[in-house]
Amino acid sequence: MRRLLAVTTTIALAVIGVPASDARAARPEPPATDARAARPEPIKWSACTDPALRPHKAQCGFLSVPLDHANPDGEKIQIAVSRVKHTVPEKKYQGIVLVNPGGPGGKGRALSVLGSLVPRQAGAAYDWIGFDPRGVGASKPSLSCDKDYAGYRRPAYVPSTPRIEKVWLQRTEGYAKACEKAGGKLLDHLKTLDTVRDMDALRLALGARQINFYGFSYGTYLGQVYATRYPERVRRMVLDGNVNPSRVWYDSNLDQDIAFDRNVKIYFAWLAENHKTYRLGRTGREVQRRFDAEQRRLSKKPAGGVLGPSELTDIFLQAGYYTFGWAEIGRAFSAWVHKRDARPLRQLYDTNNPRGEDADNNYAVYLGVQCTDAPWPQSWSKWASDNWEVHRKAPFETWANAWYNAPCRTWPARSGIPVTVSGETVAPVLLISETLDAATPFTGSLEVRKRFPRSVLIEGVDGTTHSGSLWGNRCVDDVIADYLASGKLPKRLPGERSDKRCKPIEPPAASNTVTAKRAPERLELQKMITGR
Repeated sequence: MRRLLAVTTTIALAVIGVPASDARAARPEPPATDARAARPEPIKWSACTDPALRPHKAQCGFLSVPLDHANPDGEKIQIAVSRVKHTVPEKKYQGIVLVNPGGPGGKGRALSVLGSLVPRQAGAAYDWIGFDPRGVGASKPSLSCDKDYAGYRRPAYVPSTPRIEKVWLQRTEGYAKACEKAGGKLLDHLKTLDTVRDMDALRLALGARQINFYGFSYGTYLGQVYATRYPERVRRMVLDGNVNPSRVWYDSNLDQDIAFDRNVKIYFAWLAENHKTYRLGRTGREVQRRFDAEQRRLSKKPAGGVLGPSELTDIFLQAGYYTFGWAEIGRAFSAWVHKRDARPLRQLYDTNNPRGEDADNNYAVYLGVQCTDAPWPQSWSKWASDNWEVHRKAPFETWANAWYNAPCRTWPARSGIPVTVSGETVAPVLLISETLDAATPFTGSLEVRKRFPRSVLIEGVDGTTHSGSLWGNRCVDDVIADYLASGKLPKRLPGERSDKRCKPIEPPAASNTVTAKRAPERLELQKMITGR
């Protein structure tokens, strides 16, 4: 993530080595145009046909918003929306809750079911509103650039030879060009601020004076920016897995590299503790050596003819996000190491990288937001220098993350200047994070807590799960229920720290067989939240 700079555009560009004269150089956002915006047309609701939403009697519809909020009378796009209505008597109704799973690029329409997971039926007093942000999922248009981009047999991530580096540069530049062709004018209107304005249009269309908001991961940044722009329109907010608003976005990815390397070592240590089950090594170092050896083997001969070292990194990355898949990854890797059975690994990879015409929709919109929210370096020498430096300390994910974001170097839309997030006048906000969250490191939650002086931070002490609220940890989930029911929060403590400490989400029991998954609905929501 890039640091927030209250300075001129030229200085901001100079800091990261982006020429101020470049045609795609960053530019300040235009003045707010909300006063000109007409009240949106009412949403025409009908029963949802999505199998995940039907059991909750959810309603679905579309919100019409301007492609460019600076031109409210211009071209319109459609935001796919769902609603699960409150079930309490009207006198106990507490309003709407907008929900976002993160990404950016995560499909959020199915998240209107989230209220059913709040303990003690505290969610029943709200209308829960899920939505696919602009460009995502069922919204129209939906952005996809190359459905086969995350397919099999990709080059190794670490550019250990000039040839590997050249191939990845060509791939990432080619993807940016494919998005220019597929996205057209939409690419200039995918910033966080665009979605924040859509959220306020949704508030208006629903006839609400204020919103409640529940954001996971990148969704916390949407909440931060909405609260900054419309502080008086915020009633309650739950922000789980907080983006650091001072590091949007280039620096945040370097932060992640360090954190994911730490978390995968924690996972290797867990595998070692369960050596009798997985037989991958008796110490974390031994498991690390086994993983490295298989990476080298797969670079010469892919597993099942399709899974190379890049795919293996992607499979293990999930263990850095959260604990619930630890046993499945261990079982699959053990089957490969000891039986040369690639099927379990391939099943895990396919589950996290589904095929289809819109297979890259999440990724395309991820780039559309991150590449234009803030400036990125355009000099490849800076990318290479920074990532080699971090790679020496944290080799697991650094280059995978670099290539994931590399299309931003040549992205065919202008970048803006990040909003200076401030919550000085915002109502009390509930912040949640586990100490060792890798996707959104804990320092981000501390920074948000500092900027929102009425906020309270719950910490899952020494946990590694990203955005795991409403997963069954009663110490955390009961606070959420109290907050949504009455606005009650734990006391804010002095200093730069969390305000309530809880045990983290525990690792699963080791198993070498396929186990029944706990809370399948919440599991599917968690996969939506990670976005990768």
